[in-house]
Amino acid sequence: MITFPNAKINIGLNIIEKRSDGFHNIESVFYPVQWRDVLEIIVNDNRISNPMQDGSGLQIPNSIEIPNSIEFTSSGLEIPGSTDSNLIIKAYRLLGPIISQKQEVRDKKQENIKIHLHKVIPMGAGLGGGSADGAFALKMLNEIFELELSNEDLKNYARNLGSDCAFFIENRPVFCYEKGDQFEDFSLDLSNKHIVLVNPSVHISTAEAYSGVTPKLPKISLKKALQQPIKDWREIVKNDFEEKLLMKYPIIAQVKQGLYDLGASYASMTGSGSTVYGIFENDVNLSDQFGNFATWSGVL
Repeated sequence: MITFPNAKINIGLNIIEKRSDGFHNIESVFYPVQWRDVLEIIVNDNRISNPMQDGSGLQIPNSIEIPNSIEFTSSGLEIPGSTDSNLIIKAYRLLGPIISQKQEVRDKKQENIKIHLHKVIPMGAGLGGGSADGAFALKMLNEIFELELSNEDLKNYARNLGSDCAFFIENRPVFCYEKGDQFEDFSLDLSNKHIVLVNPSVHISTAEAYSGVTPKLPKISLKKALQQPIKDWREIVKNDFEEKLLMKYPIIAQVKQGLYDLGASYASMTGSGSTVYGIFENDVNLSDQFGNFATWSGVL
């Protein structure tokens, strides 16, 4: 089974208050974009097929044996950290007890699990790529092992992987609040708008991003601000991380201004950065505007 975990952007991000558990309450709108990884899970097969090996010179997958009869391989962007910390592996282990209870399913399918991830979405970039990989793995395992978990069940499991993982279970625009793991329907239709994402290769940890923020209530609620025309968002839809991070990393501010210079109706850093996106009315010719930075463009 193959799926394509996609990135997301934050449209507005207000840091409301620090919680007693050390996390922060936020409000934001999560919106999916189609910058995608490739995730394959094979059961009861002696080989793993890499869907991205097409003679284009991609690297040979790194193969790592994981306990519990899992083989994990990866290609594309190098994934930092230990394999044990990978959210795909954590997703499998999270569902392990349920899979084991399905004795008849386990006997048929649990042996010889092979997982391959072709990593495309930049990491530490505010795009939620790792969270998407973990959430999509939960959905795939639910289907492969016939666990019959509902979307609500899967979202609850996903919240154990990370604050924004649950978003990718239904993978549609939502207003998020509390730790960013609670959602409500929100009407925001950007279909047929064009988007450009630029990652200036600056890695910003979540801890670093939050260290420069003083929680506060916004002057105008995000829901109300997003009801205004997109051309007005520039002054009223804010990402609270930007105030300090754009000063610390001028290249991010330059990318944001560059998107406005290209004609963006609205541009913002997404999440805790460092990726910046611009929303445009029409397709954009990037030419050499952003040098060697990782970029992606498409239709929302």
